[in-house]
Amino acid sequence: MVLQSSSTESFTLRVYSCKDSLREDTQRAGLVISHAGAASCLESLGKGEPLVIVINKKLMKNHQLQLANQLHKQERLFCTCSTLPGLLQSMDRSTLKCYPPGQPEKFSAFLSKVVGLQK
Repeated sequence: MVLQSSSTESFTLRVYSCKDSLREDTQRAGLVISHAGAASCLESLGKGEPLVIVINKKLMKNHQLQLANQLHKQERLFCTCSTLPGLLQSMDRSTLKCYPPGQPEKFSAFLSKVVGLQK
């Protein structure tokens, strides 16, 4: 459910408190700004659009920071804790690397070996 929506000629902002999937929104977006939850990050990165994540330092012993730091180190996203306006003005989207698509067949093969279904 959209809590707030605002549009200009070149920009649309939608604010959600909770949403099952970002797929619809990321298909239309040129930039996603999200919290640093794993599902939100990975779903947005899978679309291939630039992602800015805002870390909530107070949430569950700052668990979002570890994922954010790793993805930022890999140059997959932009990350901020408090400087969102400055980041939006200075970021260079061309420095981001695409997030590679998942390879579920590799995990399936690994799991089959671990549980003894395959040698």
